[in-house]
Formats: sequence, structure tokens, C-alpha cells
Amino acid sequence: MSVARRLIAAGFSDVERAERFLAAPELDGVDRDLLFSGLVQSANPDEALLSLVRLLEKEKPGPGPVGRLLTGDPEDAEAMYRLLGSSVALADFLIRNPEEKSLLGVRVSPEPVRIPGDELRTSLLASVGADPRAATPVATLSGEQAQSALRVRYRRHLTDLAIRDLGAADPRDYMPLVGAELADLAAAALDAALAVARAEAAEKFSPLEVEAVRLAIVGMGKCGARELNYISDVDVIYVLDSDGLDEVRAVEIGTFLAGALSRIISHPGREPGLWEVDANLRPEGKDGPLVRTLESHRQYYARWAQSWEFQALLKARAMAGDPELGRRYEDMVEPLVWSSAGREGFVESVQAMRRRVTDNIPAAELARQIKLGPGGLRDVEFTVQLLQLVHGKADPSLRVRDTTSAIAALSHGGYIGRADASEFDRAYRQLRVIEHRIQMVRMRRTHLMPEKPEELRALARAVEGSLGTARPTADSLLTSWQKTKRRVRELHEQIFYRPLLGTAASLSSDEARLSPEAASARLAALGYRDPEGAMRHIAALTSGVSRRAALQRQLLPVLLGWLAEGLDPDAGLLAFRRVSEALGATHWYLGLLRDSQAAAERLCHVLSDSRLIADLLEVSPESVAWLGNNKELAPVPFEAQWQEIRSKMARHQDPSSAMRLIRLIRRREILRTAIADAAGILDQNGVSHALADADRAAILGALHVAERQAEAQGGLLTRVLVVAMGRQGGREIGYGSDADVMYVHQALPGVSDEEAQKQALQIVGQISSLLTQPLKPAILAERVLSLDADLRPEGKNGPMVRSLDAFRAYYERWSLVWEAQALLRARPIAGDDLLGEAFLELINPIRYPEHLSPQEEREIRRIKARVETERLPRGADPSRHVKLGRGGLSDVEWLVQLRQLEHAHRHPELRTTSTLDALTQLARLGLLAEEDAALLADAWRLASRVRSANVIWSGKASDLLPSARRDLEAVSRWCGHPASHAAEFEEQYLRLT
Repeated sequence: MSVARRLIAAGFSDVERAERFLAAPELDGVDRDLLFSGLVQSANPDEALLSLVRLLEKEKPGPGPVGRLLTGDPEDAEAMYRLLGSSVALADFLIRNPEEKSLLGVRVSPEPVRIPGDELRTSLLASVGADPRAATPVATLSGEQAQSALRVRYRRHLTDLAIRDLGAADPRDYMPLVGAELADLAAAALDAALAVARAEAAEKFSPLEVEAVRLAIVGMGKCGARELNYISDVDVIYVLDSDGLDEVRAVEIGTFLAGALSRIISHPGREPGLWEVDANLRPEGKDGPLVRTLESHRQYYARWAQSWEFQALLKARAMAGDPELGRRYEDMVEPLVWSSAGREGFVESVQAMRRRVTDNIPAAELARQIKLGPGGLRDVEFTVQLLQLVHGKADPSLRVRDTTSAIAALSHGGYIGRADASEFDRAYRQLRVIEHRIQMVRMRRTHLMPEKPEELRALARAVEGSLGTARPTADSLLTSWQKTKRRVRELHEQIFYRPLLGTAASLSSDEARLSPEAASARLAALGYRDPEGAMRHIAALTSGVSRRAALQRQLLPVLLGWLAEGLDPDAGLLAFRRVSEALGATHWYLGLLRDSQAAAERLCHVLSDSRLIADLLEVSPESVAWLGNNKELAPVPFEAQWQEIRSKMARHQDPSSAMRLIRLIRRREILRTAIADAAGILDQNGVSHALADADRAAILGALHVAERQAEAQGGLLTRVLVVAMGRQGGREIGYGSDADVMYVHQALPGVSDEEAQKQALQIVGQISSLLTQPLKPAILAERVLSLDADLRPEGKNGPMVRSLDAFRAYYERWSLVWEAQALLRARPIAGDDLLGEAFLELINPIRYPEHLSPQEEREIRRIKARVETERLPRGADPSRHVKLGRGGLSDVEWLVQLRQLEHAHRHPELRTTSTLDALTQLARLGLLAEEDAALLADAWRLASRVRSANVIWSGKASDLLPSARRDLEAVSRWCGHPASHAAEFEEQYLRLT
């Protein structure tokens, strides 16, 4: 293979330049196979070869450490190739300081190794001639000599760390240790620089004065959190104290020390500066004094500090200088940090700050930003810090500084789901490794993805090659990075803007901890009638060390307030406990409440305001999953329900099993409808239609089960039709409605009337029996579907089921006007479609007569008066009875039906089973004044709503507007009025009806 082809295969970008360097005299005698096998390990073989030649050039005339590595054991040279191909800056350091080249002979170890911080401090202090054991180390070197010695020693340790990092089996696993060691190395450099500064200060001030000044250096940001980058500003705050020295003089000396320290670390020199020492996070920023006393800091934070400053102090760590003074500073700021989330608008201010950071990125850099852009490191860090600050006031386990430990603590405490935390952690490590590899090349502070193809290829080899990715390319790197960014942004927006955070932040520390004293007082203040009983429920939910208990401790302080917004918070809390216990350790349940305010609030409100929903959720707790998704609460169409029922019947031939599943589907849809009603997703008309469809699907299922039984017992002899009547016929039912029906049958060819009638009776009886068997476990809110056939011809005295011919004969000879009126809302809902069409064809002339005689009109009025007299409960206030009382359902429906009997023959628009549709048409046709139609519609809707509200609130049916105060408040709320306005609602109802 030619040299050029070998260079291309090895990953070189500039083949011509590489060929020239290969021909350099410094490489004479070097085995080309060994050389190429080494260069292949480099992320950037072009730069590795160039640096190799430059290093060899410094070793003339005889072979030095690099030359010996090239001709010795290849494993000994691996570190050299990896480093030279990854960092031009560190190669330059070795060229400037050839005595440090022995570092290149370190064997690469895949196991993570970290040098202790004390060892680094000792080394750097020794480099400037300071005694590491002294309480206040003072250097014996100063000026350019001390500066160079410190910087060379720092870079020696940095090079050693880079070699270990580049050789790690998985740099993502090693990343936290790398960040910690970089921070420790920075702290050691600051201590050494401070020792030099003290030596220089003794030449300007009195040595006794300098000795009296104590200076603590507090690390902030990534350095404070011990997750520093290879090259980064080191954020610090200086804290001053002195023994018996005038404060003005002490501040003067302290300011000199801080300024000298910064110059020693970062000013230009023979050995380049290390990094900028940035003190702009101090009180008042650039405008404030460079150094302050501890008391001055305390006063500033108590009076003037803004929310962002407390977020920054989350990372504060005494890292250099006087350790005792530093600890006092940490102790002073800790309670301020962990109470800061209670400041007004804290959560919103942190969220706004994150948006400002993104908005201020130059447009040309936005797509390349690894740190500040959408899906970058800042999204992870801001999310984690906000959760820590909100929940850390009550949970000490969250009081950690570094991001990876914080993610683990948040996951362990249940504040982030395990899967989300794992993704967040992995993405953060991945982004940090990319950032480190980019910065390592030139040791420049950058967070931008490269644009040049050769730089992207080298970065891909440095990042993905170390992870074992086969043939890493620029495209594979960018694809992986974009995927990581998208997922980080999704998690950031999901968690960082979690509405629950604002509510949790407003709680006091005691409230957030659910301490017995605070909880008991808060429960009473919130309106719980039995605080002691509520405390027992809370204890049952939160005791123990399980993740479930931890999540409950996190959620309950907020949920208790939302439960208290309902009419019966005690019942709501009990129901919440039962639902939680029913769901047990289900992984999604508490996570849903944590991540979705809509779900959490809805659950609390329905549990406190509805016995019907609470009872249904207790036996169907999995339905809680609907609460966070409006799509899940949309009514399931009748056709979809029927398809599901057919599928279940096909798999369950046993009638009892099939019917149980059908009843479960109906119960599920009633619950879905009730929750959607409570959430305001369905209007009153939508609720009625959804309930009617659920009943229809169940009746149709029961009919098919009954017919299947009849067929198994000797064959099907007749076709049965179920006709909905009354409010079921108009699809106007409520939660407590029975189903008014009539049964029609038609014998199959060759079957006698007697045989067909007998089987029809059996089928009809079986339908009723199947539907009225309660589900287990029985609950108060479980309302079986009761079929009422009293509107059939001859009422209770007539046959339960008739043939179509028998109906025809009856209506031709005996039909009464009340039966014609009842047929106005007849609607086939189950059974043979052709039989349904035939039945409608039969009854249409009866319910839409050509003329309504005065005698028939008087008969209708007489029957209505008799019904109200006989059926109105004894002692009931007629003005409060929503069905039979003054202005109630009966008044509106009978009026509308009278007009239909009078005019529907001539006006087909009136041929509807819906009361409200008929009212609309009567007004449009001029048969009823528009204002009268509107008034009647309002009264009908309100009476219907009150009737349903009674059931959804108490779980029991009632046709009376409640008079008990709490019941009236509940009904008022369910009818769309504030509970506090119950008296106004009552007055409105009485006035309207």
C-alpha cells in the first residue's frame, strides 16, 4: 500500500503535508508500521504527527523520552499518541518545557483514577516554595519566577489528567471525576497564588498587618460545584476577616491580595496564563468592592440580593484561603439558599432568566451552541437547580452542588422519573465530554461545535471513537448531538416549566416537610373538618423510605391545598388515599401527578367535589391516567364501544363473563364522561349524548348475549328490537337516569306467533337481568342500568313485548293520546335495523297526527296534572322539584310535546326526539316566541343540570334542589356557579323556573 493510501486510511486530512513530515530527519530510523499503528489511535493524526516531529526536534542530538517511546513497547507510547492528537495546547506546553516530556510515558489505564485534592494542593504550594502544612502558607518565590513555576506545575498535572481522561474506557463515566479534579487543581492554584501574593504584600505592607488579614476564596459556578471544564473562568467570591486590624486597612490589604492573585494566575508571561479569575458574582457585581467582610456579605444578602444570586450561591464552596472563614461563609449562606424559593415570583424569575440566556445568543452561534443553546448544558443545569431550590428546603438529600449528583438525588427522591433522570444524566455527560474534547485542543474557552470538516472528523474520533463507535464520522457525531439536544430540550420543557413548581415554592419549609405541627395547623386553616383524621391519612401515605412514600411527601403539601378547594376536602383526602393504595407501586401514577398540574388539580377537585367520581376511581384507579390528557377524556363514540364489545364477546362465550365486561365498559365510559364534565371538556349536551351512547352500547351488548343464549338453547325464533323512549330516546339523560324502553319483536319465517312471543319474553327478561347485576365490588355510585318499560301500550298492564303486528293492531284500535305523546321520543337503539325502520314507519302517523282535537289536548293537560299530583313526593316543595315542580322538566317537555303533536305533521323540522332541538325549531317557525323558547330552554337545562349534579356530588339520585347548605353549594358549583354564591344560585333557579 502506498504511503498516501496509508495516510488516508489512518485518518489524515492533509496528505501532502503529512508526507513532508514523515520525511523529516527526526523520524529517520523509526519503524513506519509502529508509527502508523500509533497515529491511528490519535483523534487528529495530522496534529499528532506535527507535534511529534516538533518534540523530537527538541531532543537533538541524542534520543530522548519521545524517541525512546517511538522505538519501545507500543503500549508505552499510546498515551503520547492520544494526547498529541487531542491537544495542540498541551503539546506546546511539553515543547516549551521539555523536562515534562516524561509524562508521555505513562501507561494508559481504562480504570478511572483521580488525584486527591490535598496532593494537588501540596504540589502547587511546593512549586512556589510555600509550606503546605502552615496555617497561612507564604511563598519563598515571587514575581516572574513564582508565576512560571506555578503555571508549569499546574499544566503538568493538567497534562497527566488529560492522558488519564483520553484513555478512559468510557469518558462519560469518568467525566464527574475529571471535573472534580480540575476544580481541585484550580483550588490548589489559587492557594499557591495566594501564597505568592502574601509574599509580595509583605513587601508593600507591614508583614504583621498582612499576617493579620485572613482571606477565604469561595468557589462559585462549576468550580464551586467541582465540575470544572478544562478551560473556564474560575468564578470566586472573596471573604475577608482580620485579627485586630482596622477594617479599612484590612480591606486595602485584602484587595491587594485578590488583585495580585488574579495577576499571578492569568496575566501574560513566559508561561501563558491559566484562566481568568472572575469575581463578578460578588455582591453588586463589578460595581461592588472586590473583597468584603463576612458581616458585609450577610447584610447584602439579607437586604438587596436578587433571586438569581441565591441560585448562584447553590454552588458556593470554600475552596482556598482560610478554611475556617470559608466554612463560616458556607454556614451563613446555606439557609438563605434553601429558603430562596419562597421569594415572590422566584420560579418565574429563574425561568425568565433561562429564556434571556437563550435570547442573547448571537443568531450565527445558536445552532452551534453546546452550552447555552436549546438542548444544551444550561437546559440541564437550570432544570436541576430549580428543582433543587424548590424542593431542597424540605429535603436535605437534594443539597448537593454538582449536577450529576443532583440528578441522582432528584431521581432517588422521585422529583424526576427514573427513566427521565437516566436520560438527563447521560445527555449531560455526553455534552460535557464533547465540550471537554473541543476545549482540550487549544485550551481555549469555547462552547461552539466546530464547522470545519477536518475539525469535526477529529472531534468525532475523540468523542465517539472513545465510546467504541465503529468508524465515527462527522455526520455520526452531528446526528448523535442533535438527537441528544432534542431530548434534553424535551425534558427541560417538561420539567423546568412544570406548573407544580410554582405552587411548591410558595410553601413554607414546615409545610413542605409536612411536619405534624405545621400540617395540623394548615389542615385546620384550609378547612378540613377533621384534621386529626386527615393526619392519619397523610401518615399512611408518607411513612416509610420507599420511593412511593418520598413522592407522596413531595406531592401532598401541594395537593392538600387543591383538595381543600373542593367542598369536602376530608372525603377528598380519604378518596386520594384509597386511589393511591389501589394503584400501589404503579410507576406512572405519582409521576403523572408530579409532572402534570392539570392531572393533579383535576384529581384533587373531582375527589373533593364528587362522590360518584371518587367511588368509580377507587374501583377503576387506572382511569387516573386520563386526567393529564384531554384526548383521553373525549367520549368514545358508540360505534367504537360496540366494536370493543363485539371483540370481547367473541373471546368470552360465557354469558356472565361477557356481560361483566360489557358492564365494565359502561362504567368506564360513565367515569370518563363525568371527569370530562368536571374538567369542562364536555358541555351539557355532550354529557347527555355520551351517557346515552354508553347505555345504548350496553343494551345492545346485553341483547346479543341474550340472543346468543337463546340460539344455544334451541335456535333463534324471533328478532327483538329495543326502542328507547323518554329522555333516553332524546339522548337527554343524566347520571341518574333509568332507560325508558319498549320491546318489539318479529318472528322469523316458519315460526309460530306463540313460540316467537315466548322466546321474545325470555330474551327481554334476560336483557333486564343481565344489565341489573351489580359489579363487584359493590359501591354506592354503582348505578346499574335499569330498563323501564312502563311507556309501552297499556302501560304496566300491557305485555312486556309485542310483535310488530300486535303493535299495529293495537295502535289502529286502541291507541290513546298519551301513547302518541310518548312515541314522540321513540328511537330504536338495539336490534334488527329493518325491524327498526318498519317500527318507525308504523308509529310516525301516530306521533305526528294530522289533527289534535280539543278533547285530546284537554286529556294531555289532565294527565299531566294527575301525574304531578300522584307522583310528587309527599311533603316535597313543588318549587324545588326539578322534574314535576313548578317550571321543571315536566312543564317544558309537555309543552314542547304538545306543540309537536299539533304541528309536526305539517312541519317535518319538528320531528325530533330532542327537546332542545324542538324548541329551536318552534321558535324558528314562529310557533313560539323566541324569548319564550330561550326561557324554556334555560329552565330545562338548569333543571337537568341540577338533577345530574345531585348524583355526581352525592352518588345518589334526587329530583329536588337541595336545601341543606353544603349540598346546595355542591350543586351550585356543578352548575357552573361559585359555591360561595349558592344563595344567589338558589334564587336564580327559583326565579327562572
